[in-house]
Amino acid sequence: MNQESSLLTVAHDKRDVSWENNFFNLLTASHVNILSADPQIGPDNWPYLMAEWNEKSDKTMEPDKEETQKVIQWLSDKGIGLVINPMKEYPDYVFTYGMIWSFKETGFFYRTDTVSSTESLPSDGTTQFYYGPPSQQYLPDYVRKVLREFFRDQGLMNVKLLMLSSDNKEFDLAFSLESLGNPPKEEHEGIAEAISWFLPPHYPILLIGEKNLPTFIDL
Repeated sequence: MNQESSLLTVAHDKRDVSWENNFFNLLTASHVNILSADPQIGPDNWPYLMAEWNEKSDKTMEPDKEETQKVIQWLSDKGIGLVINPMKEYPDYVFTYGMIWSFKETGFFYRTDTVSSTESLPSDGTTQFYYGPPSQQYLPDYVRKVLREFFRDQGLMNVKLLMLSSDNKEFDLAFSLESLGNPPKEEHEGIAEAISWFLPPHYPILLIGEKNLPTFIDL
């Protein structure tokens, strides 16, 4: 039994961090079979490309077989996630769009260590915050475009954000509540959860009012 096959036979409740790392390494170094040319809407209402991957993926000659890394590059520009082996009762893995572009930019689908948003965030000396725009690597232009399109579909035409930190070490990606239409507090969790699909899992998201804070910038 080869490594790919043995990985996929591990029960879902036994798939730990070591399993996940092995899965990521093997998947991104091989090919997948695209099951449908068009993205499908998943149970979470987000768009996903459906792909098959197993021990035969690099040995067969299916016309829809593609290098995984090329697929990731394509998905990054489209705002689409990826589901591996959706034909199973439980897919082997579901990658959000945020995980997809995180891999393109950094080689990691997500990080467990602290990631800097920019080289330095200044403080104006009058607030407890360090602040500034997210760096190009932290939030690339093509990701901003995807996010803008999502917000415009919700009728939000000018969403604003800012990187905020109290210690210049750990950062929140803060979205202006005013630019989000001042939604009621009970909706904040759902809004943050929706935004998080577009961002790497390790990005802290904050919804906050602009009062007494530095000027927010356009997304």
